[in-house]
Parts: sequence; structure tokens; C-alpha cells
Amino acid sequence: MPKVYARRRLSILAAFTGLIAMAGVFNGPTASAALPTPVSAATARTYLASLDVATESRTGYDRDLFPTWITISGTCNTREYVLKRDGTNVVTNSACTATSGSWYSVYDGATWTAASDLDIDHLVPLAEAWDSGASAWTTAQRQAFANDVTRPQLIAVTDNVNQSKSDQDPAEWMPPLTSYACTYVRAWVQVKYYYDLSVDSAEKSKLSSVLSGC
Repeated sequence: MPKVYARRRLSILAAFTGLIAMAGVFNGPTASAALPTPVSAATARTYLASLDVATESRTGYDRDLFPTWITISGTCNTREYVLKRDGTNVVTNSACTATSGSWYSVYDGATWTAASDLDIDHLVPLAEAWDSGASAWTTAQRQAFANDVTRPQLIAVTDNVNQSKSDQDPAEWMPPLTSYACTYVRAWVQVKYYYDLSVDSAEKSKLSSVLSGC
């Protein structure tokens, strides 16, 4: 195993452990929390060049193999954390459910005032992660990936836009709001690199094409 991948895998294992530990110390979502900023385009290009290119396989995939949503604190789970983080003037009840607020969906430019109109998108979909290497992970590792609020992996977006994306990679689907393309692919590459996930050839070609214009 090349040393660079060995070091990265050690950091990933540390991150999994840290995320699980966070559930015990987090004091609840705050209005000041911000969407994690993806790496620069230059860094993303460097990361992309280092990713393994491999044919994907979905054999054995089941969404339940990636447990969501975990409890962050009290009655607040990952979805509620992201809704609070990504919204403006979000008010929650005693069950940590968002009862009011405003959310701007970066995928399509729509603004919503009901949390029910938002999905929490896994930027790198769970099925895509499975295809790209997560099939070899433990359940605890897949749970950590599915609830990662440290990387730019979870985003509150318009529900039907997220559903149209489904489990497609950037070669198959990009956000309708074209001004978000650079941010989207930078985040995609960062997440794939961090978790040592592979890309297929069409996916890499699309990512490279978008990044060349960023």
C-alpha cells in the first residue's frame, strides 16, 4: 500500500472515531454554523489526479447499510443540525424540529420557508460511495460517512431537485444552478479524496472539465 494512502486511511479512521465521539459532546446546532467550504479548485485538481480510476459495482448495496440520521445531542439528529446550519432565523421546538425559518437551496436558487420542502443531500450519494469503495467499510464507518457534517457532504436543498439527482455522479447530473458547478465539483472531489473513494472514467472526465473552468 503506498504510504500516502496509508496515511490517509489512518486519518479517515481517526475522523470516524471523532465523529462518533462528537455525538456525546455536541451541545446542539447553532445559527452561526456555516456550510463547510470546499477546497480550492487548484487543490481539487491535485486531489482528482491522485484518485484511483475504477469501474463501479453496486453489488450488495442497501441504503440501510448507511445508518441515518444519528442523534447529535438530546433530540437533535443530523438532519436537524444541517437544517439549522443552512437556514436563516431557524426556530426549533422541544423535539428539535424546525418550525420556522428560511432556506436558500444552492442547487436551484429557490428559497423555502417550510423545512418539509428541503431534503438533506448527501453530495456524494451513499450508493455512489458504495460503488467507489465503501462496500469494504464497517457499518460504523458508513454511518460516520452518512452523517459527516465536517466535510462539505451534507447540504439542505430543494427536495424534488435532490430526488432528481438520486444517486448520480457529476457525469450524469449537475445542479441546475450552473453558477454552483465549481463549488459542487470541488466539494465532490474533496469528499472522495478524504474517504479514499475511487472515480470512474466518465466521472473523472466531467470533474476535470468543470474544474478546468473554475
